[in-house]
Amino acid sequence: MNKHIKKVAVIGSGIMGSGIACHFANIGVEVLLLDIIPRELNDKEKANGLTLEDKVVRNRLVNDSLAAALKSKPSPIYHQKFAQRITTGNLEDDISKVGQVDWIIEVVVERLDIKKIVFEKLDKHRKPGTLITSNTSGIPIKFMSEGRSEDFQRHFCGTHFFNPARYLKLFEIIPGPKTSTEVLDFLNGYGEQFLGKTSVIAKDTPAFIGNRIGTFSIMSLFHAVKEMDLTVEEIDKLSGPVIGRPKSATFRTVDVVGLDTLVHVANGIAENCKDDERREQFTLPDFIGKMMENKWFGSKTGQGFYKKEGREILALNLNTMEYRPSKKASFATLELTKSIENVIDRFKVLVTGKDKAGAFYRKSFSSLFEYASNRIPEITGELYKIDDAMKAGFAWGHGPFQIWDAIGVEKGIEMMKAEGFQPATWVTEMISAGNKSFYTIKDGATYYYDITKKAMEKIPGQDSFIILDNIRKSNEVWKNSGVVIEDLGDGILNVEFQSKMNTIGGDVLAGLNKALDLAEKDFQGLVVGNQAPNFSVGANIGMIFMMAVEQEYDELNMAIKMFQDTMMRMRYSAIPTVSAPHGMTLGGGCELSLHADKVVAAAETYMGLVEFGVGVIPGGGGSKEMALRASDTFRKNDVELNVLQEYFLTIGMAKVSTSAYEAFDMGVLEKGKDLVVVNKDRQIATAKAYAQLMAEQGYTQPPKRKDVKVLGKQALGMFLVGTDAMEDSNYISEHDHKIANKLAYVMAGGDLSEPTLVTEQYLLDLEREAFLSLCTERKTLERIQHMLKTGKPLRN
Repeated sequence: MNKHIKKVAVIGSGIMGSGIACHFANIGVEVLLLDIIPRELNDKEKANGLTLEDKVVRNRLVNDSLAAALKSKPSPIYHQKFAQRITTGNLEDDISKVGQVDWIIEVVVERLDIKKIVFEKLDKHRKPGTLITSNTSGIPIKFMSEGRSEDFQRHFCGTHFFNPARYLKLFEIIPGPKTSTEVLDFLNGYGEQFLGKTSVIAKDTPAFIGNRIGTFSIMSLFHAVKEMDLTVEEIDKLSGPVIGRPKSATFRTVDVVGLDTLVHVANGIAENCKDDERREQFTLPDFIGKMMENKWFGSKTGQGFYKKEGREILALNLNTMEYRPSKKASFATLELTKSIENVIDRFKVLVTGKDKAGAFYRKSFSSLFEYASNRIPEITGELYKIDDAMKAGFAWGHGPFQIWDAIGVEKGIEMMKAEGFQPATWVTEMISAGNKSFYTIKDGATYYYDITKKAMEKIPGQDSFIILDNIRKSNEVWKNSGVVIEDLGDGILNVEFQSKMNTIGGDVLAGLNKALDLAEKDFQGLVVGNQAPNFSVGANIGMIFMMAVEQEYDELNMAIKMFQDTMMRMRYSAIPTVSAPHGMTLGGGCELSLHADKVVAAAETYMGLVEFGVGVIPGGGGSKEMALRASDTFRKNDVELNVLQEYFLTIGMAKVSTSAYEAFDMGVLEKGKDLVVVNKDRQIATAKAYAQLMAEQGYTQPPKRKDVKVLGKQALGMFLVGTDAMEDSNYISEHDHKIANKLAYVMAGGDLSEPTLVTEQYLLDLEREAFLSLCTERKTLERIQHMLKTGKPLRN
């Protein structure tokens, strides 16, 4: 099916509808967002003498919903200017416009009768061949298209986005009785390639895949919390980052999503899954019923499992149903995993715990394994789809079958039986046939156990990805404690950081230099990329702190120079270098990307030079580079001071982009050179392709720059007057003032009497001198120490 999506219509502008509209705008698609007209005037409209016939009134609901979405945080849109791609209207005046779109997505209230009325109207105006889908989270797809035209039914199915649509990757596609295979294949590919999603084709069963397993998991914990005498905070401690799940864990997540939403889904499963062997888990515990009566739905009502009073966070005592101060939870079992960096390696330790935490993990994982294995083939025939759905829809680091594999399938079965649970029959048959795991890696690809074929089959769709976990062992070229260098094939190397939070210290810098040595000798190009949650949070400030405290300034000077020299090697290598940032790309991680020949950034890249937060200026070439980029931006008749000031403020205000697209505005990504990919899974493969292309086109090592225009005293005077004024008005502290003046001196090129052309090395020397001088300051050391202890900046 060769179809191009140029324009979509989204019907329904609530939180979900507006979020979907924004995400299509994110990827460059024109959007028509429609909703119903108001039934009565509000007070403001009455005061202004408006009537129900006025256009501004008729579009009030849709415009207010979109405006609220665009103001929400985190933002549903990559860049505010992308909102211009969305046109609003109402379902009476503008419904005929759906005849001009390529795809109609219905996101109205979850009532079958209302959806059928909407579909009847849409069927009259859509042109043949237009895709039409529903974002329902639970209503059977088979009922929705009854009575519609043949063309409607062939092009109709469910497309279930998860909220928030920008951030959660799951895209469930649910076929109707007559949906054509061409439509399903198209949507599967479009979701992955263009929307940046994990596309999963699901069966038309209640709650589909993600919500069926995810709701069961949450409801199980609701029942376990009292049975095991655990508190709300303890469950959240046990079900959060320690097992690779979001910080919001269980109860905080429910507060954010809304308890009423969860209850609606759970009730739907209980009512419609009468043959589910664990149906009782979807019945509501007494405390949930009480919370529903009290309308304690979570964030939307100001209280749920947690409640904020002033600065204090209160937690709900599920026995007394009263709020009390939140208590920090701790368990001996969790202490055993502190030294285990990779989450997947923690599971076999967690289930052996001798305390309440170990008992919790044995029971909860056993219950989850039983339920997930019994849902095959009911909700899907392929086990990897359950894992994909939980990772993409609920932000789990690992799905049920991956966790089971990590514990060991046979050991998992022993644990389950001890806890009173049983695996599905197909699992024991798999073991009996000699297959000891659900997944295996072969030739750089992941294979899964196919229940029908009773054999390992390659997971489809991997050819467009490079999965570093799959090639690391077989393609390893070199490694140390900080990096692994892998051969990506076709003459391209990849250097992957392996340090904690991918911080950049001596081992990482040594690895980068080794990768450049190897690439220049025997390869054609180098990619710097990884598939951890974040690209790099910056330099190893712990190392800097220790050197500064011990007053080892010569060693610190050498360490900073090594960082600068490595960045310059990235810039002036004999082979093309490509950086692939994603997630947090801060400080030194940002500086590395600034010095690559090309940046292939994931859309969700939060990038910035944040060194002011720890009391220094960017010292790995970042201050120099922003002065250079300002110089390259100067144009005839520019007020050059204003241009330089923008780059100065990017550092001085420690700006961090909320998407890769915002990074272009900040000057840390460059238009015409760098690019953005929406699907992070494709990022390494795309970066490799560009490195290969640059090499094939005849890459030439660039000459070192000697033409950086600095403005000297002219700029320095302006900056110093500005920082004085900011301190006088209490906008910045005395130490902020000192740091800003150091940065001003570097970016002005010193106190030169007139604008001058200088070398990059001249600016690097100024930058390093300023960085070192700030490391002698007590307040800088206080800032670094505070960051190391709390992970938060100190303004002293």
